[in-house]
Amino acid sequence: MKAEDLLWEFLPEGLREFFDIEKIEKTPSLFRITLVEKANLAGVPAPWQGKKIVSSSQDNVTLNDYPFRGRKGELLLKRRSWKFEGVDKWYRRTIDVKVPGTQLQKEFALFLKGYD
Repeated sequence: MKAEDLLWEFLPEGLREFFDIEKIEKTPSLFRITLVEKANLAGVPAPWQGKKIVSSSQDNVTLNDYPFRGRKGELLLKRRSWKFEGVDKWYRRTIDVKVPGTQLQKEFALFLKGYD
């Protein structure tokens, strides 16, 4: 098993379909994995299909994750959005990895809830 394949085993299920690993940062207090959303638009819904992309943007979302070897764990997701010619709304994939209203990864939030 390659090191990258092993790393994906520790990340939330389903992310590999939408993201690539950009970098891994390790400091004395932090372990951060940065994932960048793939530019692949396969499966785009009907209103956007076949239209020319006129603009795109990228937003960062930081999710708190399990502590890792005494360091704060973070996932930094670089999310993409696209603006298509003739469509008023921006297109952004629905990728459900955090608990609504928080910046906690879903599995981590459930883990913490067990201590409530």
